[in-house]
Amino acid sequence: MEKKNSISFRLYGRTALFSDPITRVGGEKFTYMIPTYQALKGVCESIYWKPTIIWVVDRVRIMNPIRTESKGVRVSKMSGGNDLSIYTYLINPEYQVEAHFEWNEQRKELAHDRNENKHYFVSKRMLERGGRRDIFLGARECQGYVEPCKFGEGKGYYDDESMSFGVMVHGISYPDETGREKLQTRLWNAQMKNGVINFIRPEECTMVTDTVDYKIKEFVQGKNFSGLEEFEREGWFDVMDDTAV
Repeated sequence: MEKKNSISFRLYGRTALFSDPITRVGGEKFTYMIPTYQALKGVCESIYWKPTIIWVVDRVRIMNPIRTESKGVRVSKMSGGNDLSIYTYLINPEYQVEAHFEWNEQRKELAHDRNENKHYFVSKRMLERGGRRDIFLGARECQGYVEPCKFGEGKGYYDDESMSFGVMVHGISYPDETGREKLQTRLWNAQMKNGVINFIRPEECTMVTDTVDYKIKEFVQGKNFSGLEEFEREGWFDVMDDTAV
């Protein structure tokens, strides 16, 4: 049953590249067989995002068979000139995704913006329009598309199958969401049951590595935050949802 602050959508495209970082050391990229939590969270943020909320991806359903294709890609070298690398993409990926938003408790200065109905209905409208920003399937060159759907409807290729994808990247933890002044990388053991992958929450990941020190960016009204309390009182968000900060 869909929660009040939850959305579910069909996500698809011609190609996808959810890059495995282990394969990037030599300058080439090889995709994971399934999307990462962070990639799907990025899709949700492209549909609709405000610093007041945090998207939590609940689960993803694999609709199409997992197939890959390798392509030669000419890339620029830091030393000048270019080189030929082999990138391996997923072909014709399609997923059903279910996610919900929660309040970003680290953003005390935006507590006045915690209006669940507003964010829910704006996110639904943005989803119906195909997202507020461009949708990408893991990489800039992999254009994606979204549209509303009911999670579980239709027939998926792996509905009667289960498999393990081993240890893979879950996502990145940012200081403005965790309160720790560290950028952290999370790993987890991905499992698919009857075509569905149920994600654990970021704080449930036990394999976490500190990447780099990172400070939280503060929002200061009049400097980098406009402050729209008067619009909220008047209900202006009904007509300003595309431009409000």
